[in-house]
Amino acid sequence: MTQSTKPKTAGELGIMPGFPPPPDKRPSQSNWDLAPFNRWSFLNMRSLFPTADVKSSGGDIKPLSTANQDLLSIQFSDHKGANTTVSEFIDTTYTDGFIVLHKDKVIVENYYNGMVAYTPHLCQSVSKSIVGSLAGILCDQGVLDINAPLVDYVPELAGCGYKDTKLSQALSMTSGVQFVEDYNAPYSDMTRIDIACGWRPTPDGSEPSTIHDVILSLPKARPHGEVFNYRSVETDVVAWAIERATKQSLSELVSQYIWQKINAEHNAFFTVDKASTAVASGGFNATLGDLARFGLMMQNNGIAGDTRVVPANWVENCAQGDNSLYLPPYTDTSPQGAYNNFWWIDNIEKGDFMARGVFGQMIYINRQAQMTIVKLSTWPDYLKPDFTQNSLLAFRAIREALT
Repeated sequence: MTQSTKPKTAGELGIMPGFPPPPDKRPSQSNWDLAPFNRWSFLNMRSLFPTADVKSSGGDIKPLSTANQDLLSIQFSDHKGANTTVSEFIDTTYTDGFIVLHKDKVIVENYYNGMVAYTPHLCQSVSKSIVGSLAGILCDQGVLDINAPLVDYVPELAGCGYKDTKLSQALSMTSGVQFVEDYNAPYSDMTRIDIACGWRPTPDGSEPSTIHDVILSLPKARPHGEVFNYRSVETDVVAWAIERATKQSLSELVSQYIWQKINAEHNAFFTVDKASTAVASGGFNATLGDLARFGLMMQNNGIAGDTRVVPANWVENCAQGDNSLYLPPYTDTSPQGAYNNFWWIDNIEKGDFMARGVFGQMIYINRQAQMTIVKLSTWPDYLKPDFTQNSLLAFRAIREALT
């Protein structure tokens, strides 16, 4: 591979140099998540947005065990059928951090683009799987009822399309609520959420809304439970129900029930809107190693060390789903896939499931192979189907090599 095929780092691109940086080299509210600025901003979200801490335990943290292996030379066929290697895949897909765990040990851990072990990275929709795992814990405790209507927890939902949506339908994204998940389109519902959470400029002359304001404006478009349709807002609705049921903030709950119990080494954080509402659908930020600890806990059926974190049956359901509800375009990358509890299932039969976010954030787990892979990235666009396909092909090749 020649050096020219590798994307330039934030430093090589001259993003945020000097004191102060030149105006044309500073991320703005309009372009912070787009190339080239996201090469810097995804690793520096606290410099751009208000946040709420997800605290770690703060005590002495036992480091993850290591047993280094050479996985980067593994060969596989890419989405075009061409021979490539894991190393080439990492080099060409705007990777910031890459870690592989096998049998509870770190066998690969590499950083790129100026990222280091203590750098918190924007997780985008990997955040959803964190929230889904929290929902499983609260359902097991009886705080939430998986079959309850969301309006039981948030009565205000009676005035919108969520008035008769069950918690289970939101967690599987099979509600019939209308929500256009069109990234960066000026008038889409997704852009309205981005404006509400402060990720996009508020249109001139309008009053900034909140995430909850957008939720309450959404109508019902079809019967609930008919088909899976990916909509980020479902996570924000579930997070609202969680906060109402517990009378605690999402950041406090994730800290108490997940982050401290997995012995996370560093604090994580959510970005928040003007009402201090966490961006549950995509605003979580954490280090590569701590995301690996989270994935390892799920790999081990919800246990971290000697501590039960997520109920075993909930983890099992995260790897199982209804393929008949999983239609194109989702089957283009995972024909035997499904979606459940805010987790993507790559292959129901093989048990591969994953947390996944735009711009290339991924936690890929296979319990049978005792494998967890985390990849953090700054792709040049929200969706890169070729990058997604090559990621899954690379992860499957690693799984096969380890088994």
